[in-house]
Amino acid sequence: MADSDGDKVNEEVVRAVSLFWRIFGLNAVVLGAATALLLWAPVTVSVPVLLTEAVVLVGGLAVMLVANAALLRIGLAPLDRLTRLMTTVDLLRPGQRLPVAGQGGVAELIRAFNDMLDRLEAERAASSARVLSAQEAERRRIAQELHDEVGQSMTAVLLELKRAADRVPDGELRADLLHAQETTRESLDEVRRIARRLRPGVLEDLGLVSALTALAGDFATHTGLVVRRRFDTGLPPLDRERELVLYRVAQEGLTNAARHADAEHVELGLRRTAGGVVLSVADDGRGVGLAREGAGIRGMRERALLVGASLEIESSPGGGTRVLLSVPTAGDEPAEEGAEEAGRPGKESGTA
Repeated sequence: MADSDGDKVNEEVVRAVSLFWRIFGLNAVVLGAATALLLWAPVTVSVPVLLTEAVVLVGGLAVMLVANAALLRIGLAPLDRLTRLMTTVDLLRPGQRLPVAGQGGVAELIRAFNDMLDRLEAERAASSARVLSAQEAERRRIAQELHDEVGQSMTAVLLELKRAADRVPDGELRADLLHAQETTRESLDEVRRIARRLRPGVLEDLGLVSALTALAGDFATHTGLVVRRRFDTGLPPLDRERELVLYRVAQEGLTNAARHADAEHVELGLRRTAGGVVLSVADDGRGVGLAREGAGIRGMRERALLVGASLEIESSPGGGTRVLLSVPTAGDEPAEEGAEEAGRPGKESGTA
């Protein structure tokens, strides 16, 4: 353990010394050039200093300072790029790296920073996978309890209300019982709808296209949005994890359109590309503009990272919002042509 710590200290010392010699060398170049000019140029300094000599000396000093500043700017430019990347890097947008050229302290520093980003992105993806897996398990548990416990209890109450309403004569009490029965029936439907959203049974039983069709119809029924579906035929087979990511991103996109966008029309698309499939959710709402991304969008980005997908959000004030999720069919790299293919016309499957 002590040897490891000593090695790390030695590496830091070497890097610091390398950077020191880099700056020292740049200054040495400027000072050497100035000395050469003083030796070979026909310049003398008398006592007291004449005005012309003072002008020459001040001018030479200014030239040295400018040259030194320019060389330092060029020599330390990689550090400036590294600083800018450090202030803007986002682990939910992987792949942000700086090119490493040559050797020395600055190159080693950039290489170490890139390696650190690799580790952080891998750890973030692993931790997100565990969190989302636990979240899905909890959703399934809650959905099961809603269906088995709350749903059955409300069904029993509904039957009791029906028997009570059948036993009483027509009048105010019967009307109240019928009203309570109808309210209970609506509440039971709402519980079942929530359970379906928590656990997409249609996705497991009938596949992605059927699940997205049911999702669009459910949103159109309960939110008043006009949801148009455009699904390509002959979609490539996807594993369960990728299908679940596509479904959850579509669900979150429709939810955002219904709650925050003030939209009237939404288009839900699923298109085939050379490397996978692209899901698109486009609305005609007010757009997000320069607003900060909320938990919903960041959650979509985390889900995209789980399957090596790429998520893009196109929005402008008053111009609506478009969510594009490019999911590869295999491998860990996102589909490169997804964003381009998403803009091409597809086959319209229907309107919900």
